Amino acid sequence: MTKIYAPLAAALALFSTAPSAHGFATPKHSLSVASVPAQHHHRKQQQQQRLFSSTTTSSEDPYASPQLDTDAILKYGVAGITELSLFAGLFKLLDVSLSQLDVAMPFPVAFAIFYACSLKSRVFNPLNNQRPDRAKAVEGEGSSGFRDRVMPSWTPPGVVFPIMWLLIIGPIRAYSSALIATNVGFFSIPILAFIGHLTVGDIWNTINNTEKRYGAAVIGVLCVVLSAANASYQYYNVDMFAGKLLGGTLLWLCTAAALITDTWRLNPVNEDGKLVPLYPVKGESETKFLWGAKEE
Repeated sequence: MTKIYAPLAAALALFSTAPSAHGFATPKHSLSVASVPAQHHHRKQQQQQRLFSSTTTSSEDPYASPQLDTDAILKYGVAGITELSLFAGLFKLLDVSLSQLDVAMPFPVAFAIFYACSLKSRVFNPLNNQRPDRAKAVEGEGSSGFRDRVMPSWTPPGVVFPIMWLLIIGPIRAYSSALIATNVGFFSIPILAFIGHLTVGDIWNTINNTEKRYGAAVIGVLCVVLSAANASYQYYNVDMFAGKLLGGTLLWLCTAAALITDTWRLNPVNEDGKLVPLYPVKGESETKFLWGAKEE
């Protein structure tokens, strides 16, 4: 494992000398031998809190006799169709406008559009697709979806995540998508496959970060990986380089899938080690639409 993280550690060292362009600072603390017992104690406390909150009477514990949360699944489907439809309509309008004007989309503009889509696609999704707090993650503190549960000891430092999404994954997605869009247009099967990938990712963020459905999050992140593989395949059929480039993001997504799966394993519902079912369980959380919701 040390060999795997050695290149990553070297890359992160480059960011320790000065803040990045996005203002991310390196953590103010470092891991020391003396801090290991304290971290272990903190992990035990998190697990005990999880067990205490889940170990209730059978009438209150949703895991005592788990039932499929069909309402949640229905809302996930509605949210997915909504996001895909809005993007499809927007891209169709963009293609028609470019055709009417008889102009080609400049590559830098296409890159900017897809970079924005990669980071902010959730604005087209009616669910609460909250991401972990970036500032807290960089400082190693807990936030929704990050260190608010028992996590594997091999979890990368918080500073790695914004670097990966903003400086590596986002640009890769934007560049490969711009190559495709300037070739076959925005409203096309390959681009819609990519938007489908972003849509699945947004719904997964709701499941994992907002609702904290640890079991369903495992299946969800696998769907994220499969949708990325499908988008890469669709890109490859148009432009081999674009397909290979987008396919490279699977390395990070597979790492995320392993992390989510291990997190699920470390957060049982009781002291007997019973794991959360791999589907949305009725009563473990409530799926709500963010659009039109009244402020409490």
